[in-house]
Amino acid sequence: MQAAFGQLQKLDVNELAAAVSEKWKNWEITRVNDHCVRLAVLQRDFHWHQHHSDETLLVMQGRLYVDLPDRTESLTPGQLITIPKGVRHRTRAQERTVNLCFEAADTKAIGDS
Repeated sequence: MQAAFGQLQKLDVNELAAAVSEKWKNWEITRVNDHCVRLAVLQRDFHWHQHHSDETLLVMQGRLYVDLPDRTESLTPGQLITIPKGVRHRTRAQERTVNLCFEAADTKAIGDS
């Protein structure tokens, strides 16, 4: 399902996530002004990277680990974390995990591939 940006549209995040069978999928589901909301479903490690703007992650299902240079944060459903721009980090999950990511729409991950 592709979001129809700029239109009043109800999205069911749980339904969108349930349709994912891959161990990692991350895609934009809507925009809010110059920011986007991405839905991520993962059950593996993502690479170390950083962004040119802040990024907020909100866990919906599972347990998300956010590795930072000096520590690892573990988030469960209902918890969120904001990673300031320029901070090197990676996300990972040992079980199926669903999270929403709020960031500038033109954000690119800069780091390992």
